[in-house]
Amino acid sequence: MAWVLDLDGVVWLGATPIPGAAEAVARLRAAGERVAFVTNNSFGRRADVAAKLTRHGIDPGDDIVTSAMVAAGLVPPGERALVCGGPGIVEELRARGVEVVDASDPGAGEGRFDVVVVGYHPTFDYHRMDTASAAVRAGARLLATNDDATYPSDSGIHPGGGAILASVATAAGVVPEIAGKPHRPAAELVRERLGASGVMVGDRPDTDGRFALALGYRFGLVLSGVTGVGDLPTDPPADVVGADLAALVAEVLDEGRTRR
Repeated sequence: MAWVLDLDGVVWLGATPIPGAAEAVARLRAAGERVAFVTNNSFGRRADVAAKLTRHGIDPGDDIVTSAMVAAGLVPPGERALVCGGPGIVEELRARGVEVVDASDPGAGEGRFDVVVVGYHPTFDYHRMDTASAAVRAGARLLATNDDATYPSDSGIHPGGGAILASVATAAGVVPEIAGKPHRPAAELVRERLGASGVMVGDRPDTDGRFALALGYRFGLVLSGVTGVGDLPTDPPADVVGADLAALVAEVLDEGRTRR
């Protein structure tokens, strides 16, 4: 069976590992389960995500999916893209053969663009919002890696890529296309890679829970990120709830042994 693990709030909080997460991943693999890491955070490159997993004592394997990867797959090679985001988006687009212009570059608003790609980046400012929304009003389509309003870290809850996207979309007066969880492009990519059955583990019912529904997977909710005990029951409801990844994995694997 496939296990799809979110990262922020499930495996780590910012730079801080969530206790037991590395051991939980090792236990899943020892049980013969396939583990994939699927994150809506588009700022880092795939290699950055793999390196961070390694630092936390987790073998990254070959199954890392970022929302930047999904978004890049929606841009045809040869198009011209204005990026209002981080290096993860830039790398994936260039690998696709897309011409990339960073919204922070001097003169970035010159010429026409086929697409504006928006994702989380902590250097977002009014200039980027102005440049990106102007390109959309001039005819570029607006594509976002995700629409998460916030993300959890070891210092609390912070504005996410969806908050940045909202400003650009509002200024441009359009409805954006969304690539990442829980939307169709991400679901199609994950199902193609991992198959039709599995467990989606995350800390956000609105993102991870709805992504589980889109995949046709069970939804495993952990309470180590943005969702707490006081938020239960959630919409959509979780199939299994754990205080953290280690507790959730133990419950599901023990449940499987009981059934046998």
